[in-house]
Amino acid sequence: MSEERTPAEDAADRLGLSHTVVRHGPVRSLQEAAAARGVQPAAVVKTLVVRVTDDDYRFVLVPGDREISWPKLRALLGVNRLSMPSAEVAKEVTGYERGTITPLGSSHDWPVVADAAMSGRVSLGGGAHGVALTVDADDVVRLLGATVADVTDPVGAAGR
Repeated sequence: MSEERTPAEDAADRLGLSHTVVRHGPVRSLQEAAAARGVQPAAVVKTLVVRVTDDDYRFVLVPGDREISWPKLRALLGVNRLSMPSAEVAKEVTGYERGTITPLGSSHDWPVVADAAMSGRVSLGGGAHGVALTVDADDVVRLLGATVADVTDPVGAAGR
């Protein structure tokens, strides 16, 4: 758990994003993360970085109880292929290591896609292990200029 301010906290302040910082110890599951952050599992929003091309990426905001629907995301972006970068590339293009990635304070302002199921008060990663920012989903979408679209399915629904 980091006691130091993170670039994500500084970015939230610069954007005027109202937020509450939650610092907690290690978590091993979505349920543990939700309990540590004082929210429901669906309100824990994962930020995934997705490679569109070798020099083009997207941040995808995914509610905790959902997973990316690759066909939906490809259709939205108008591409035939997407991939997840390696941990090293993800850090290189965001400034954050896996498990801490957030569009807030990233080293590059990649476009953001927010799943349409993300709503209300949500908990985003805060840019360090054990740091989260509780924010209003609509404020995040507005301040980051995110595209809102149905790009996920409930966990385990893929292939049904």
